[in-house]
Amino acid sequence: MTATGPKATPTVRGAASATIGVEEEFVLVDPHTGRPRLRNLDVIEAGRELGIDLTVELSRCQIETATAVCTHPQDLREQLRRSRAVAAEAAARAGCRLVAVGTPIFEPPAGSTTDTPRYQRMAQHFGGIADGVICGCHVHIGVDDRDRAVEIINHLRPWLPTLLALTANSPIADGRDTGYADWRYLRWGRWPSAGPPPQCASAAEYDAAVESLLATGTILDPRMVYWDVRISARHPTIEIRVADVPATVEETVTLATLVYALVAGATASIERGEAAPSVGQDLLRAACWRAARDGLAGRGVDPCSAQPVPAVELIRRLLVRVGPVLEELDAYRSVDEALTVVLARGNGAIRQRRILDHGGSLTDVIADAARRTVEGCTPDLS
Repeated sequence: MTATGPKATPTVRGAASATIGVEEEFVLVDPHTGRPRLRNLDVIEAGRELGIDLTVELSRCQIETATAVCTHPQDLREQLRRSRAVAAEAAARAGCRLVAVGTPIFEPPAGSTTDTPRYQRMAQHFGGIADGVICGCHVHIGVDDRDRAVEIINHLRPWLPTLLALTANSPIADGRDTGYADWRYLRWGRWPSAGPPPQCASAAEYDAAVESLLATGTILDPRMVYWDVRISARHPTIEIRVADVPATVEETVTLATLVYALVAGATASIERGEAAPSVGQDLLRAACWRAARDGLAGRGVDPCSAQPVPAVELIRRLLVRVGPVLEELDAYRSVDEALTVVLARGNGAIRQRRILDHGGSLTDVIADAARRTVEGCTPDLS
């Protein structure tokens, strides 16, 4: 794609040196009907036999994969290919099909909460909020210093709507088009701790915000801080959680590489003494809503100018912003080509709707999504 827009901020040599890891969440469906199957424990057992560690999620029709810790975002590609392929094989052995969608096309039956003490407690405390199934992609970037992590989060906040639009993959839920490219984000927003993070001046201020959520019963434990980017409660990382699970491995690699470059660029800006843009919480929330509504197919909001901008232009501005880091990583060409493909063919949301627009059925949408889930993946079952 042609990168046009504001001048890029130069980086410094060596800024891109953090670790990176990715978690992906998937829906398990019946191979024939496409309806969710509540068999995550069976799939996890089959995965164990195949040599992959899968984990449960809130609903019994979900599983999660995780890569190892990597030192370069491009190292993720083969790991993601293998994890998706082996997870798909584990699902097949358990009588299921693995699908990368932000929300299931059909809703699971009642009582689908995974039977662990934590998830059962969440379901009891939050009621109907816990019923909606959502599948995201979480990118972890290693940051040891918590005050530095807060500064980086502040620099990332304006780019969250663009990452959201790029990865939108959930227009259909409960058997109908919701009118949103990213229904997962709207469904996720029902949780009281979800949405853009506050702009904090220090780790102490960040921790005080978390403590207030705990003290008021808004969250039950620190892992329930569901901000779109947060300091991980379990790892020395910041965790970018704004994205749907992308439709393909290549889209996940592109997302992870862009996030890695944004963090490296933010680190360089901080080291030069540059303050993060001041973006109000209400405006940022509005920009994320617009990104969820239109995805790549319409207009977004530039959080810094508060002006409507075509989503494609926001993607170009993002590429300009991270271009110097991508060059340092020797990843500019691969990211540029991947973005060109996504903009030409459409992301998950666009392709799901295109099938329906051409007379396809909901089961056709699910079958296509399942194929794209393992596109380019070769299982290593040795």
